[in-house]
Amino acid sequence: MFAARLVAVTFSGFVLVYGGFSLAVSCGWRKFWLYSQKYSARHGADLLADLLFGLRLFPLLAAVAVTLAFTMPSFLLLEPRSIDEPIGIAPLLLGLCGLMLAAFGVFNAARAVKTASRALTLWMREAKLVEARGKIPVLRISRVVPALAAAGIFRPRILMSGAAEFLLTERELQTAVRHELAHVRRRDNLKKLLLRLVGFPGMAGLEAAWLEATELAADDAAVFNAGEALDLAAALIKLSRLAPAEVQIDLTAALVHSPAAVMNVRVERLIAWNEERRIPTRRGYRGYSLWCTAGAALALVAAFAVTYSALLVRVHTATEWLVR
Repeated sequence: MFAARLVAVTFSGFVLVYGGFSLAVSCGWRKFWLYSQKYSARHGADLLADLLFGLRLFPLLAAVAVTLAFTMPSFLLLEPRSIDEPIGIAPLLLGLCGLMLAAFGVFNAARAVKTASRALTLWMREAKLVEARGKIPVLRISRVVPALAAAGIFRPRILMSGAAEFLLTERELQTAVRHELAHVRRRDNLKKLLLRLVGFPGMAGLEAAWLEATELAADDAAVFNAGEALDLAAALIKLSRLAPAEVQIDLTAALVHSPAAVMNVRVERLIAWNEERRIPTRRGYRGYSLWCTAGAALALVAAFAVTYSALLVRVHTATEWLVR
């Protein structure tokens, strides 16, 4: 019975924390997005993409941290093993909700993997190797769409249609390929799979904003000067006319798949390109942020070390009320 109560308390606490933080994020992410855009304007869209992705995963990480650091230890250390205490209806219902969320996430991820695998098999028919960018092959496919796409998670590859190769100039094609390589280096397809695993109602807007930010970040990483920015803008315009109805396949990153409004934003940003968006200029900022994060983490650990016992007692009191 003790083990059953431990499982019930652990699942219940996890679901409560995860659900609470997810609800808070789904209600408040737009304010965070507007605030973080001020910094991304100076430090690049990849910072915004990282912040939005971190915000999307925050409920899961927070729930895991609270469960492992407080819920389980408080129960194991403070709950008498000799007491045969029945389990209330609340933890059973919460545990069922947790299992349903987990099953929903696994189903979403499995469906996304299956859809991407089928699409990739179809695209790869009669594919021919054009070149290799390091360990990443660039393949020419016979289909018109996707014109250019980064596919695969553990074995990534760049797919390029013959129509795109014919329409684009050499410079336009090279910048477009670098855009897809940026998606590969950022592991955007893997991040999309993680988002499928942690699905939660009300998060579609945040995930759409993250997808837009990843495209802007890949645009910034693909160009090194104003001329290349104009080349990429031209490639976007040409390929959007080639396949205006191109549909994004899960776990792939196509060059042209965004809504018209997002495409307009991307083209306008590229036309107004400036040196401040180059990724190397943000290394100092990221190093500073890393030190600030490490300092805040140490301060938080020190604060918990002083009050940890009292916090465990309070958490155990809350779980006792929950079980009963």
